[in-house]
Amino acid sequence: MSKEIKIPLDIPDVEILDMKMNEAGDCLITVKSTKNGTNCRKCGRPISQFHGSDAPITLQHLPVLGREVYIIISPARYKCPYCSNGTTTTQRLPWYKPRSPYTKAYEEYILLQLVNSTVKDVSIKEGIGYESIMGVIKRNIAVKVDWGRFKTLDTLGLDEISLTKGHKNYVVIATARINGKVILLGVLKNRKKKTVVKFLKQIPKHLQYTVDSVCCDMYEGYINAVNMVFEMPPKIVIDRFHVVQNYRKGADNLRKKELKRLKKELSDNDYKQLKGAMWAFRKDKDKLKQKELTVLNLLFTYSPLLKFAYDFCNELTAIFEKDIPKIQAIKEIKNWKKCVKKSGLTCFNRFIGTLDKWMDEITNYFEDRFNSGFVEGLNNKIKVIKRRCYGILNIGHLFQRIHLDLEGYALFT
Repeated sequence: MSKEIKIPLDIPDVEILDMKMNEAGDCLITVKSTKNGTNCRKCGRPISQFHGSDAPITLQHLPVLGREVYIIISPARYKCPYCSNGTTTTQRLPWYKPRSPYTKAYEEYILLQLVNSTVKDVSIKEGIGYESIMGVIKRNIAVKVDWGRFKTLDTLGLDEISLTKGHKNYVVIATARINGKVILLGVLKNRKKKTVVKFLKQIPKHLQYTVDSVCCDMYEGYINAVNMVFEMPPKIVIDRFHVVQNYRKGADNLRKKELKRLKKELSDNDYKQLKGAMWAFRKDKDKLKQKELTVLNLLFTYSPLLKFAYDFCNELTAIFEKDIPKIQAIKEIKNWKKCVKKSGLTCFNRFIGTLDKWMDEITNYFEDRFNSGFVEGLNNKIKVIKRRCYGILNIGHLFQRIHLDLEGYALFT
């Protein structure tokens, strides 16, 4: 019985001349090109006059049965009969890139290992240098989006994240949701309006017309930039997440003040019974456990104002949960606002000012129930990338790593 197995090399346009093992157990495969000719590097015309071979180059290829595999080739050179100085050109084959020590197949294998991993981890696992892996990334992953790959953009998302925790070092993550899939469009160096305008102007005109809506928070820089750049401005949808965050913040500020007051007025034993009130107050009533419900009811006994604030929050959330047309949503939100003012509560005053300013953009949510949940989900993924990589401050490299994590499996599997 034969102890040999045959594995296809899967490299086009080559003939195997020799195969041997070195002392380390690596497989060395010497090949030559089966293609005749190339294009002159100077005039660009096809040439086929053989002019010798370059020095052999060694390229690492995909491992086989745990053994490293190297392809050795001496690239053919051809002389151009059309150029007066007898220009010679080295033949380049499609399965490797100039100045790369790896075949394209091995580089794609490296990129696949990088998905949801780190450069350092892959460097250790593959036994190749950190800078070599960074070179693979630079050769294969662009630092900016290729607009030519899109036919439509559908929904855009604009949101910021901080590169360094505790510092206002914000970058803007620009995304698109196309047929339910999240696509990274850009990582902008800051959230200034002029930076956002510059990015939006890079979108080709034919793609600008395909944008139906833009989901963002209540930052005027985003909204003004969109209205300034697009000839036919898309619908601006202020994300429901940021709206909820805004009115709940008002109620939470009242909760802090009331608990501070109760700490002074109640005995230590009575105040201890309010332990856990913060989390109970922030939860929806139907998600409370019995213990949390007991604490919450006790809190409302001591502070009826908090009961009003809590109920108003839940009432507004219930409006956003309804599948109703925009005009009805505006009517119900305005009624909610009247009731709040009539109650005498002041904790929602700032949010009511926000409602008056952005009512149209906030209630656009009810037309198609679009929100930037896809942006928030991506932001969580980016936070994981930053933690995994111990921070990424270079926005070009951040774009590459996000793009790789989002689309690496589809591109390189």
